Amino acid sequence: METMSSIECFVRSAEAGSFSEAARRLGLTSAAVGKNVARLEANLSVRLFQRSTRSLTLTEAGVRFLAEVGGGLAVIQSAVANLASADGQPAGTLKISMGTGFGRTYILPLLRDFLTRYPAITPDWHFDNRRVDMIAEGFDAALGGGFELPPGVVARTLAPSHGVLVAAPDYFDTRTPPGSPADLAQYDGVFIRSPQTGRIRPWSLRNKGNEQAPVAMRVRMTMSDPDAACEAAQSGLGIALVSMPNALRYLENGLLKRVLPDWYVDMGTLSLYFPAQKLLPAKTRVFVDYVVEHFRSEKFARRFSAF
Repeated sequence: METMSSIECFVRSAEAGSFSEAARRLGLTSAAVGKNVARLEANLSVRLFQRSTRSLTLTEAGVRFLAEVGGGLAVIQSAVANLASADGQPAGTLKISMGTGFGRTYILPLLRDFLTRYPAITPDWHFDNRRVDMIAEGFDAALGGGFELPPGVVARTLAPSHGVLVAAPDYFDTRTPPGSPADLAQYDGVFIRSPQTGRIRPWSLRNKGNEQAPVAMRVRMTMSDPDAACEAAQSGLGIALVSMPNALRYLENGLLKRVLPDWYVDMGTLSLYFPAQKLLPAKTRVFVDYVVEHFRSEKFARRFSAF
């Protein structure tokens, strides 16, 4: 019978497209991963990978084998992790991805109480505004918004993701406030560039009557971080377009105010993503339940709405 180690090396190498990257994720050497895969191929009497100096690609047999063992490996690993939990409690390293500002504002404050309940869990939290490949990069869960659901991943919706226009409270002391979206062309805009493309997405404003209008501000500056955009707007440098989760604390503290409050941008939903598994690891399950319950108790779905 093939060892779990050999099969896991094969699966991770197929996901990563290289032995070296699979080794990094598994905490092994590249040579060890290559030997495990070679041993598996020898025992099965079939070649699973086509190797070259620049690439590692699955053979037809490798594709079939990955389809048959990939999901089963995840189920077995989850079962082992759940059985190995300390004193029957969820345990293990919990690798989570979240946006920098959002994570520090809404998720990091939960850590103390979460670890009091589940002391055998070790957080490995990544604060980054990029979209991660959860399966390939080995994340247990990710929080974000406006993403298409990739294969093998499910999501729990937490709240709407509405974008709003904000400016410093005194920004219009020497300017005439816009009366409609068409007036925005006269103003400097602080925009957030897409972490995927590096460009500004052409958002459309809408109101309760479902009328739509372009966000036609002058591009005065672009930022990669929503908090930086809020701080630039707070300094009077222009009108920023940011999501409500990022703008909320500035609005509630009076540091920013809404511009054209009857208009907003529909940016999709804010969701908690995790791998689709029949047997979800206990550490992931309790984290998902904890965050969902916290968002419900804090009424974030209502507070993150533009209306």
